[in-house]
Amino acid sequence: MNQIKAGAALNYVIIALNTIVGLLYTPYMLRCLGQSEYGLYSLVASIIAYLTLLDFGFGNAIIRYTAKLRAERKEREQWQMFGLFMIVYIIIGIIALCLGLALYYNIDLLFGHTMAENDLINAKIMMILLTFNLAITFPLSIFGSIITAYENFVFQKVVNLIRIVLCTFVLIFVLSLGYKAVALVVVQTIFNVLTLVLNLIYCKRKIGIKIIFGKFDLLFIKEIAIYSFWIFINAIMDRIYWGTGQFVLGAISGTISVAIFSVAILLQQMYMQFSTSIASVMLPRVTVIVTQKYNDQDVSNLFIRTGRIQCLMLSFILSGFIVFGQSFIKLWAGSDYTQSYLITLIFFISLFIPLIQNIGITILQARNQLRFRSVLYLIIATISLALQIMLAPKFGALGCAISIGASLIIGQGIIMNIYYKKKQSIDIVLFWKEIYKISKIPLLYTLLGLIIIQLISMSSLPILLIGILLYSAIYIVSIWFWCMNDYERNLLYAPIHRMVNKLKF
Repeated sequence: MNQIKAGAALNYVIIALNTIVGLLYTPYMLRCLGQSEYGLYSLVASIIAYLTLLDFGFGNAIIRYTAKLRAERKEREQWQMFGLFMIVYIIIGIIALCLGLALYYNIDLLFGHTMAENDLINAKIMMILLTFNLAITFPLSIFGSIITAYENFVFQKVVNLIRIVLCTFVLIFVLSLGYKAVALVVVQTIFNVLTLVLNLIYCKRKIGIKIIFGKFDLLFIKEIAIYSFWIFINAIMDRIYWGTGQFVLGAISGTISVAIFSVAILLQQMYMQFSTSIASVMLPRVTVIVTQKYNDQDVSNLFIRTGRIQCLMLSFILSGFIVFGQSFIKLWAGSDYTQSYLITLIFFISLFIPLIQNIGITILQARNQLRFRSVLYLIIATISLALQIMLAPKFGALGCAISIGASLIIGQGIIMNIYYKKKQSIDIVLFWKEIYKISKIPLLYTLLGLIIIQLISMSSLPILLIGILLYSAIYIVSIWFWCMNDYERNLLYAPIHRMVNKLKF
């Protein structure tokens, strides 16, 4: 439990650091690369990200079944499972290499009519580097999953923190020397490989895991395959939502539209991190709860308790972005990215419900009941893709955003709430009553903020920062006294109290 608490706390440190890095480094990168080069960089990264689908959900399966086998005290079965996945991932790495090479040789065919000759050459170089990165990542990624399954979150998060800091400084140095997107890919590849090797060393020396290649239980393999398949379907959905827009815009509109859309995607990823950080450390614990046959009320209470915490965080971010987002993007990214505000706002609003309920995904994973959600999301994501292709030629990046937002609200916002109530016995009515209690202050302050910024110009960075700080201080104090319950206040108060006590000695 201490590892879970520390892991969640470090997750928020990482989120804060990622946010700071994103806010400070991204505008520097945008200006060093230029809009066209940044669009090219984002496009190639989004294309190669499709190859990550070859994971087929096995990474998540390793976490779930390792936690399950540990709870059942079946050590040898764990080692045998690791051997099975090592073989599978080596094969997947070879497949990823082959597919990456196929993409490399077809860059001209895909984007020749929207890119200049020099852009095509750079795209090919980045494609081959990222393909190499991915081919190595697959076999070594098993060790990161094992560390998560063993709930050794502190090591994992500390390594991630160090990586973020060092990698960012190196990237800034490289950009200052005049290098462009290709150099960024080289640096990121080196740091990724180093992280994977550290995970391998930690698993061998600290956790003491073994990898046994031998006879496999076919029934167990079938169970893993079924579980992983629905994770895989969910991954396809995520790629369609967050990776297809760049591809469609790159083929239809060119790198400028990709750059505008990618800035919104970058902010959307920061937004999602604030919610997923809790769920990311909960799968092993929820698996134990399900394995030990806790009742539906316990699961429902976990759903509501976690949802309230996530709502408190995301309401603050959403409210602040509605009020200050337009001025922020103009000053942060530049006037060329003005449209990114509306696109980002569409993402933030449409993601709000699924993000405050993403512990539901963890519950479904632990219960091995992802089928309905995965099929539903795949269908709606496919419809979203069709709408993106239809709307992008006329409306550009905004058309892609509208397609994604509508799909999220219908599928993850409405239909899944019905499913949670009817099929998972989660008290959705009580959940929304609790959310309603803590939503009054955010709604009120958002309206007041929008009125006030009409009277005060936010055209300079000092004025914008002062406005954000004042708004945040008033907002947080109000939330503390009028929205948070004793449990939520203690989550913040207890670590501070312990730290103060330690400092006394």
